[in-house]
Amino acid sequence: MKPTRKFRSVSAFAALSLIAITAITFFARDDHSTSTLSYIVQGKSLSEMQSVMSEYGVEVSHELGIIRAVAAELTEEQVIELRRHEAVRRVYSNDAVEVAGKPGGTNSGSSYTTVDTHYASLVNAHAVHNMGVTGAGVGIAVLDTGLWKHDGIRYNPAGRTRLTGLYNAMTDTESKSAVSGDDPGGHGSHVASIAVSSLTTADGVYNGIAPGANLISVQAFDETGHGTYADVVRAIDWVVSNKSKNKIRVLNLSFSAPARSHYWDDPINQAVMVAWQNEIFVVAAAGNAGPDPMTIGVPGNVPYVMTVGAMTDNFTPDDQADDRLATFSSAGPTYEGFVKPDVVAPGGHMLGLVQGSSMLASTYPDFYASDMYFEMSGTSQSTAVVSGIAALAIEAEAWRSVDELKCKILSAAKPAVTGKGGNASLTYSVFQQGAGLVDAYAAVTNQNVGCANNGLHIDNDIDGYQHFGGHANQDADGNFYLMGDLDSRESGYVWSNGYIWTDGGVFTDGYLWTDGYLWTEGYLWTDGGVSSNGYIWTDGTVNMQGYIWTDGGVNSNGYIWTDGGTEMATMSSWVEPE
Repeated sequence: MKPTRKFRSVSAFAALSLIAITAITFFARDDHSTSTLSYIVQGKSLSEMQSVMSEYGVEVSHELGIIRAVAAELTEEQVIELRRHEAVRRVYSNDAVEVAGKPGGTNSGSSYTTVDTHYASLVNAHAVHNMGVTGAGVGIAVLDTGLWKHDGIRYNPAGRTRLTGLYNAMTDTESKSAVSGDDPGGHGSHVASIAVSSLTTADGVYNGIAPGANLISVQAFDETGHGTYADVVRAIDWVVSNKSKNKIRVLNLSFSAPARSHYWDDPINQAVMVAWQNEIFVVAAAGNAGPDPMTIGVPGNVPYVMTVGAMTDNFTPDDQADDRLATFSSAGPTYEGFVKPDVVAPGGHMLGLVQGSSMLASTYPDFYASDMYFEMSGTSQSTAVVSGIAALAIEAEAWRSVDELKCKILSAAKPAVTGKGGNASLTYSVFQQGAGLVDAYAAVTNQNVGCANNGLHIDNDIDGYQHFGGHANQDADGNFYLMGDLDSRESGYVWSNGYIWTDGGVFTDGYLWTDGYLWTEGYLWTDGGVSSNGYIWTDGTVNMQGYIWTDGGVNSNGYIWTDGGTEMATMSSWVEPE
């Protein structure tokens, strides 16, 4: 008998109405006929969509072959007609996307050249470095705001350049000068340095997780940390096309967009699944919309990829007893019932390299020190940690399939528990911490296989033949729990109470998504569906205690959402640095 699905109306998608102005494109009520907005039009092939656009006399802005689509400016009437066109499969609003990091933490104010960033020790990456494994030769593509060519980012420990590719998806330009002004935003440099910085302390301890890895900078976000769906999809398309040329094995996606559809219908997610299908290990941010359940964003809601939440050392890096889950870290389950995040990694007050002229450094000088290090919090940063660990594991064993690599990292994670022995229980639910805190040494040395993405079929998923659901459900009291595995596991556990994770893994398998699952109150994604709130680091303000106002800007007027849903732009709540 198939399990009954009972998610109720407490969903983040149905309940949240806080939308930042910059998180989505609006247009005025009284100018529908002549105004245009950017849309993504998808069909059976790229060439067919190009022909359709030519038929309508519309100029294509983006060719998105990876998802068989184009992007173009369209009027409302054109959108209506295209949705009726026999060759058109989907018409998506080309929504905005933002990076998943924000300034946060305390600034020591000291002047230094290099410091111990601590997070490499926290995840046991130093133990891997002592084995002679640094991620050498493994290409990590960072899809972000660009790259500051600081020596710690540009060169590996041997002093050789590690930058093997530079691409600007916003201008569709590939060259060594493609990322103009290095990194005008700063977010991409911060993320990249966490993953690969070759700077060392006086004791020879590396700042970065995989200091020997190669780096490919793919710019799809502007200096404010915002980009469009079309630019992100084009960036992923470039990564897949240049996988062999640049030896890309890992794709870091430190951004998040509100989930507005099933995972398989979202254009970014479709591109991400193609990357996974092509054996590129995708590491995605869970998002900074926590701590409520069902707040995982796009592309973190893709079941195949490694989705990362954030923990913090609570400003005491030498004392692990007070380490905790970061309150901003998004929590699962996903709408389709999958456990997300898969793991958590350090993401609180993270030190990374940022150019002094960048938007981050100039906007938040209190978090910038010594013309190098910037302190920032978010699942963007925790994602970079896991990308570095993936590079270490790939170098150590030459290559495994992406599913096997996910299994290695999952099975090596250590959940936070309260109590000991038979009295132990999870401190945080599986929907908050996944399998637990990542461990680089255990990920590199274990030989576990077969514990990730079982029951899923990515080829059929991409082709639209099959889609999949996870094991999460919701009881009559609104508590989320895991249903038992159909073969061996017993009934699930209430998410608020936690339970002992006995076998060191998560429910990463899935079952076929059919019409047989009951949704008692249903979730309808119309063309103008509801979006969850986000965190915007560019429009925020910071007070003396380092607190951050996450969503800047208020508009009291009603606007029409691009596809018909009316929403108000409001401000969100305060977030403490962690």
